[in-house]
Amino acid sequence: MHEISQLLSLPYLISNHLVFTSCADIVGIELIPNTENFLSEQPMTKLPLVPFTLENRNPSSSVPQKGVIEKIESNYDKSDHGEANLFRETESCLIFHNSTIDQELKEEDESNGNNKERKINKLSLRLNVPPLWGLISICGRRAEMEDSVTALPRFLTIPSHMLSNSPHPHFSSLDQDLTAHVFGVYDGHGGFQVAKYCRDRLHVVLAEEIGIAKEKLYIETGQCNYEEEWMKIFLNCFRKLDDEVGGFDSRDIDSNSPLQPIAPESVGSTAVVAIVSSTHIIVANCGDSRAVLCRGKIPVPLSIDHKPNREDECARIEGVGGMVINWDGHRVSGVLAVSRSIGDRYLRPYVVADPEVTIVPRAKEDKCLILASDGLWDVMTNDEACDFARRRVLLWHKKNGGGVSRERGMEVDPAAQDAADYLSEVAFKRGSTDNISVIVIDLKAQRKFKNKT
Repeated sequence: MHEISQLLSLPYLISNHLVFTSCADIVGIELIPNTENFLSEQPMTKLPLVPFTLENRNPSSSVPQKGVIEKIESNYDKSDHGEANLFRETESCLIFHNSTIDQELKEEDESNGNNKERKINKLSLRLNVPPLWGLISICGRRAEMEDSVTALPRFLTIPSHMLSNSPHPHFSSLDQDLTAHVFGVYDGHGGFQVAKYCRDRLHVVLAEEIGIAKEKLYIETGQCNYEEEWMKIFLNCFRKLDDEVGGFDSRDIDSNSPLQPIAPESVGSTAVVAIVSSTHIIVANCGDSRAVLCRGKIPVPLSIDHKPNREDECARIEGVGGMVINWDGHRVSGVLAVSRSIGDRYLRPYVVADPEVTIVPRAKEDKCLILASDGLWDVMTNDEACDFARRRVLLWHKKNGGGVSRERGMEVDPAAQDAADYLSEVAFKRGSTDNISVIVIDLKAQRKFKNKT
């Protein structure tokens, strides 16, 4: 992340085992050894979960290395971008022209029906299975790796009434908790420490805050605003992480004996976190990492970048006595290129850790959800990312078959992984100079393909 101006930033020593000079290795790991109850309709509340992160990787498998990306780049004609031959790759791969993929996308849309009314998919309440997902995080052209990513399928259970303003929501007749899956992208700047800490800790604090909210809702009666409740949950979660990073215990803020800081004051991280349930998607964002939902063929942004030149962010910064200076881009105090982050305590109160939260009901035309650091978004639009991802997932299923295993979502899905890999490759060959982290979440419960003679 180019968040800190090179003219003013200070160098920090990064331990050798965390410095990457080429693409990082990544594979899926088996998170839950017992898979016999994956399709059970009963809520799964106590499972031996291990976060899927880059630390849990298998040396026997890897993502494309720099040489492979360069080879793909050499076969990519920028003049063809968005037009024919979009998926031209190495000589060993088949060439699929846009006309072919467009036809398959059209057939898939037709098979899903023409009803564009966006409703909660009640069938998914009964299935309650994880979405398919793939992720990648590469160093790219940066000298140091400062990004972190995580995926935790079946990590949470959420009472259905936490997603409705009514005390008796219309989908509560099933009388069950909703299984929820957590995904996160953390883009560090000034060092890797805060991003790594968020990767290992944020979901734990989030679960604690949701547990507190559950108890509160059980006690309270009458109407409640679930959107405000989720805002409080994430606000408390992000602020607690920010206190822990700075060495402060939020439970005893007046203590004269602060904890040991996680990182120097000039180290921070953005955070975009998504909770995906069978009825809703909840996204919390702090910084300029981004979440985009592909609904049909339309990109729906679920977060807005926190940049210092954003009108409301600039007004907030100046309102507390800060300045936004255009020095190699708009920066807080001429230093930081984001206006919100976890960490960066030397820029308080101008830079805050307060997230913005977006909640959207699931719709049957939802194709995929993309979470990524600005290493992708610096060189790719929302529309391009969604178009590439949904086409790439469809292409994989077209080439390899559309079956879904019983272990759905518990390991990296090859189609979603292929889409994530492709987005990172395109970003790299377009000249992204940052670390590139991408999570692609396939939201389709099932895919139908017409048989052709």
